[in-house]
Amino acid sequence: MARIPLEDNFNDVINKAQRGLKVSDEDLATRAEVSAADLAAVKAGTPIDAVIRRVARHLRLNPDALEALAHKRWYPALKSFKRGFAAFNTPFEDMTVNSYLVWDSRDRVAAAFDTGASCQAMLDVIAAEGLRLNYVFITHTHDDHIADLPKLVQETKAQVWASELEPVDFPGARTFKEDAHFHLGELAVKTLFTPGHSPGQTTFFVTGLSWPLAVVGDSLFASSMGGSPTRFQDQYRNNIDKIFTLPRDTAIAPGHGPLTTLAEEKKHNPFYAR
Repeated sequence: MARIPLEDNFNDVINKAQRGLKVSDEDLATRAEVSAADLAAVKAGTPIDAVIRRVARHLRLNPDALEALAHKRWYPALKSFKRGFAAFNTPFEDMTVNSYLVWDSRDRVAAAFDTGASCQAMLDVIAAEGLRLNYVFITHTHDDHIADLPKLVQETKAQVWASELEPVDFPGARTFKEDAHFHLGELAVKTLFTPGHSPGQTTFFVTGLSWPLAVVGDSLFASSMGGSPTRFQDQYRNNIDKIFTLPRDTAIAPGHGPLTTLAEEKKHNPFYAR
């Protein structure tokens, strides 16, 4: 998969934190002791370091990580999987969305995570690798993540699974509880509920590949997190409790933007770096 831009720029992170914490521009300028004009310039994308650092402290963001993001000094170092993993990035309206495929190299059984806007590239890999798709796991039911679900199921006859907190409206779809376990040969998939961005947002923790893998949907992005105007604190806390407690070498596969790692996010994500 070609290099994918970060999902959020530094000003997107500021705006997302502001919305989540319900801090107005006026309040933020007052607290951070910056002018309204300078704050407006930063929010429009102008990297004024002194303003960025002052604002960061009042939005619970890491100033160093936010400044590095503003100057494009960081992009995640990607882990490579020797086998059994493929990532797909497809255009949907004015953005792109990711979907993923994992498989057991011996038994040739596979699971998909979301479909993105198109599942054709995924179907091509399934055919080329001689795989049998057993499961389609849904991180959450927003349209961009399940746009091609009918075609994927029609072509593969795979079972569709989604959280009991956010069932997918699809014939024959099943629901799982938290801490459900699925197996694909030597691979194991565990469900972790990480709601906030959506009511049933789920992270899938996969072991048995070259690296532990967390397919996080829109819970977490490289250098950012999923937004929610009403459940921002839930998303923030669930990420800390469920994702940031995974092994440090875990690869993070988000719903948008590039793959990253837990170790990278602990150092470079403005919301979580300490």
